[in-house]
Parts: sequence; structure tokens; C-alpha cells
Amino acid sequence: MSEFSPIAIVGRACVLPGATSPAELWEQVVSGADLISTVPDDRWGIAPADALCDPDEDSTDRSWSDRGGYVSGFDDVFDPTGFLLPAEEITDLDPVFQWTFHTAREALRDAGYESQEPSRFGAVFGNLSFPSAGMAAFAQAIHLADHPDRRDDADDLESGDARNRFMSGLPALMLERALGLGVGAMALDAACASSLYAIKLACDRLSDGDADLMLAGAVNCADDLFIHEGFTALNALSPTGQSRPFHPEANGLVPAEGCGFIALRRLEDAVRDGDTIHGIIRGVGLSNDGRGRGMLAPSVDGQVRAMQTAFDVAGLAPSDISLLECHATGTSVGDATEIASSSQVYDGCADLPIGSLKSNTGHLITAAGVAGVIKVIEAMRHEVRPPTLHVDEEIDALHDSPFRILGAAEPWARTDAADGVLRAGVSAFGFGGNNAHLIVEEPATAAQLVEATRPAAHESDSSTAPIALVGIGVAAAAAVGRRAFRDALLSNTPCLDTDGTGRMPDIELQLAAQKFPPNDLKAALSQQLAMLQVTDEALADTNSLPTNTTGIYVGMGTDPEAARFGTRWRLANQAGATAQSLAEARGTVGPPLTAAGVLGTMPNLVANRLNSQYDVAGPSFTVSGEEHSGLDALRLASRALRAGEIDAAMVGAVDLSCDAVHVAAATEALAEERRTPGDAAVMLVLKRLDDAER
Repeated sequence: MSEFSPIAIVGRACVLPGATSPAELWEQVVSGADLISTVPDDRWGIAPADALCDPDEDSTDRSWSDRGGYVSGFDDVFDPTGFLLPAEEITDLDPVFQWTFHTAREALRDAGYESQEPSRFGAVFGNLSFPSAGMAAFAQAIHLADHPDRRDDADDLESGDARNRFMSGLPALMLERALGLGVGAMALDAACASSLYAIKLACDRLSDGDADLMLAGAVNCADDLFIHEGFTALNALSPTGQSRPFHPEANGLVPAEGCGFIALRRLEDAVRDGDTIHGIIRGVGLSNDGRGRGMLAPSVDGQVRAMQTAFDVAGLAPSDISLLECHATGTSVGDATEIASSSQVYDGCADLPIGSLKSNTGHLITAAGVAGVIKVIEAMRHEVRPPTLHVDEEIDALHDSPFRILGAAEPWARTDAADGVLRAGVSAFGFGGNNAHLIVEEPATAAQLVEATRPAAHESDSSTAPIALVGIGVAAAAAVGRRAFRDALLSNTPCLDTDGTGRMPDIELQLAAQKFPPNDLKAALSQQLAMLQVTDEALADTNSLPTNTTGIYVGMGTDPEAARFGTRWRLANQAGATAQSLAEARGTVGPPLTAAGVLGTMPNLVANRLNSQYDVAGPSFTVSGEEHSGLDALRLASRALRAGEIDAAMVGAVDLSCDAVHVAAATEALAEERRTPGDAAVMLVLKRLDDAER
């Protein structure tokens, strides 16, 4: 694996609970502000009283709390003019688009490049691909209109802009247009590790010479009712609504929403052009837990591999770090596991200060990592290590560890650093086993680093080494399997179902070979099951894959079926509904949300379920760029293979576009020649040609 070329952070911006700028975020954090509140009026589309319950009650279709970290004041700072899109087109869209456009532009503006020619600029960002509120509203109108008994309910609904159905990849494609990004833009979902994954991929584009400036970060603007009820179903939500990382009485996480971006350039370019440098990224490490102890149980080994990789590529040691921004969500198992894994990596350190922004904002999910990066570069600027809230007591795991919690703000002196340089580690660990660790240091060393790394500048490890395709699995409309697909192509036969559509037939899995209980698979959306089906075929003729160095990259978009749960819950708005009639009405829409159902709808699990099924533990995530998604996944996997970061890749794409919600959105939003739907899932297995031949 090649060394990591230092990358300069030249711009930053955020829209977070209690803060619409990095300066506001710093003021809130250093002052010890708790930014968690009850849900704003009308955010859930249902009266909170109709959704809340006590933890000792039946929590079906309920949430234990309505507290979270909520964005406020955005309308006061957002200007929809000045983009390369009409302002009225932007204001019609879901906030996930608006937060993304605004924050990316502000990061570009902070870097001083808003008015520069953007032909060599690009963007990569995390986007939590659960349905947004706008997509949920559009889907609800379609779901109810399709039910004879519910059509009267549908007549009163505002479905909103049909483009909100495409909230997974379309924000990236429209950001590309809005800012004129010549290198393009894409979104990804690696759950709570998403923004650090995005930063790593953006750094790669710069190191390879593909771009001169990259915007990287993440947005979380998912339907908040879904998030609260989903975490309740997982027994992961804090019933008290208080975010208390590292506290022995912490009882769960508190969800939060927001968006953050940083603008990145090659360090030597930033120094040459006199850019303001806010921090220097020295390394990023990524991994997945593999099979581990389960999809929701974090793995010490997986987290250690991500952290150790970051130090290996940076050429630094844990003793060089003088602040650790932990993932630390306030769940007992998660926090204890993180202390265990971090203690392994930082063994030999003593009294290393640690903290977690989640004590202020709650859990920002996809945006958690980039918010942590912005927090620590502001801490470097002010030479202050800020406090973590609600830590009057500590979990047992911290006893005899190398760490101490920052209960109060304190000076961050250079004498606290091994070589006099302020450096921080930032961790982000996600559901499904996604792990990421980033090392960032203060800008004072920029000139010396440029001089030290100049001979390696612009050298790319991801050049033109040939990549072999060693496995193929495919299901396209009625053509299921390579042979059926080949025969349909060679005979020029339409792959249509018996009803004349491009719908895929029932998915068939060999249950004896599955690593998941049948009832869990029954609760999974079809995207996940289709990927299991085609991956089985792709791996049938493939030799064994290396466990720790096989990556998984899957192109996809939000499955509209995930929005059925929101439709089910919001039927409580029916006037005069009794408990029995409400239960009957909900049953016509879909089943209640269970823990298995939450996993079955998680968009990152379209990729991460494969990690567990086949026990591979390289970087793994889903890629969203609408029609670009599969090709973007293929490009990313090929680059990682050529750079020696992985030794094999499973590269796929899936879209079940015969869904009624998709068809309705396509009819309104797409050109006529792009409206005919077809279901498909594809999996390719790749290796470097030399390795495959050997």
C-alpha cells in the first residue's frame, strides 16, 4: 500500500444543530452547549403524542423519545440564487438538496474558490439513503392511491416534487450542475462512517491528479420519524433523550441531522497558491468488520485495522496524537468496544485526552465524521481542547486505559505533543461494520511537509494496470442468470415478465448457504436479496477471496419500499380512527418495523450484508449517482486494486425500478425515453490481472 500524500483542508462549512457555520459550532462546543431539543412542530408529519411510548410499553409503531439534534435557522442563511440552476427549481426540492448545495458552496467560498473556473473541481459526500421527508411524502401519496380503501386519504396529500424520489444520488448530480463541477460528483453510504469514507475518496482523486479541488463531507436529512422509530426498534435509542458518551448510565444514542463539507487541495498546490490552510490530512484508514459477531455488534479487530491503516499510510505513530475525537455514541456496547480497540492502537500512550461531539449535537450519522473533523481543526486554531458533556462518571472500560475524558476546556499546548505539532485522530464507526479513522494536523507544518514529500508529488499508484473480471452474476428483468441473460442478448429477445414489464421474478436463495435467519431475510428489502442472489452466481466460479483485503462497492438508490413504514405510521392522522381501525389500515400498507426490518431497509447493508455473508472485511459501501452508480462503483474498485489498497473487489449495482413509486416519479420527472422501467442486479468480481493469472 502506498503512502498517503498530505492533503490541505482549505475550506469548511456546516449546517448542524445550533450552528450554521464552523465559527458558531466552535462557540457552542467550547462553551459546553447541549444542542439537543424536542422535535420541531410538523417535522414528523404526525403529532408526537401519536408516536411516543414508554420503554416498558409495546413500542410497535412507536418511539421512546422525540428528542434529537435539529437544524434551525437555515432559512436565514440560505440564498438559493447564484447557483447554475434556477432558484425556484432549488426551493421546490427537499432540504437534503438545499443543505447540500448551500454547505458545499460555503466550503468553496471559504476556500476562496467560489468564482474560480470549476472544470477541475469535484465532490464526494455521504448521504444517508433512508427516505427523506420529501421522498416519504411522495411515496405516501402513491401507496395510498394504490389501495382502494385508502384513496380518500391520498386525495388530501401533497406529494411534492417527484425528483425527491431520487434523493439518494440526485443531490450529487444536481450539485455537479449547480456548481459546474467538471470532475463530477457522487454520493455514498457507509452508515456512520460515510463522511470519512468520502474524504478518503476525495483525497484519492487529488493524489491521482484527477482533480485540483475536491469537496468532501456528508449530509443526513432522512425522515426523522423513521430514524427515531428505527432506532427504537433496534433498542438503540436513548429513552431519556440525553446523549452521554462514556457515561456508565448512558442508555442509547440521540439522533441528529445536518450537513458538513470541507474543501481539499493537494498540499503543495495550497502552499504554492497562498491558500488559507485550516488543517492537513495525513492519513485515512478504512475497513469492515466482516462476519464479526453480527450486523449490529461492533468488532474490536475491524476498528483496529482501520486505525492502524491510517497510521501506516501516514507514517506516524499513535504517540504523535494529542487529541482523539471518538465516535462514542452513548451506547454501552459501542462505547466499551471503541475504548477496547482504541486502547490496543494507542497502547503506550498515557493520559491522552478524548472527547465526542455527540455529547453536544447527538449522533449526526453520515455527517458525524466530518463534523468531528471541523471540531478538531477549530480546536487547533484556538489551541484549546474542548469539553465533552455529561461525564461526571466514566464507564469501567476507561479505567487503566491510555485515555482521559475532557470534562472541561483546557489549553492545547504544543508541549503536549510528542514533536511539538498538534495532531488529532478522528474515528467513525458505522452499523454494518464500516470503520474509518482519520489523522489531521495543524497547518504550521505545511511548508516542511511539502518539501519532504515533493519527490512523490503527483505520482499515482492507480495508473493503467489491467484488471481481470473473474466472476459475473446477473439478473435483468426476466433474464435471471448469465446463461439466460446471454441467450436474451444473442437472440434479441425482450426480457419481459408475463405481464409485459421488466419486472424481475421472485428471488431464489439457497437458504442452507445463508448466514442470516430466514425470518431476517424475509424482512429485508429486495435490493439486499437480489444482491445476495447475483453474488452467489458471481462467486460460484471464483477462487477464494482474501478476507481482509476484499472490498465491496455497490451502486444503488433508495428503495421506495422503505418509505412504506412512514406511510403506515402517518395513518394515525386519519380523523376519527379507532385503535382497531388504525391497526387494520396500517396492515393494508405494510408490516410493523422490527429490528430485522430496520436492517433490511438500511441502504448501506446492500453492500455490508455481503461482508457478513461471505466474511470479507475490506472497505465496503454503497454508491449513489443514479444512472452513474454502477460505473462509479467500478471506477472506485479498479482504483483501489491498482493502488494496492485491496486485492479483490466485489462490484455490483441494483435497481428495482418497476416499483410503483419509481414509475410515478419517472413519469413526472424523466424524459419519455427514460421512463420504461426494468429491474436488474449485477455483481462482478475483480482482481489485478497478474494476481488472477497466478
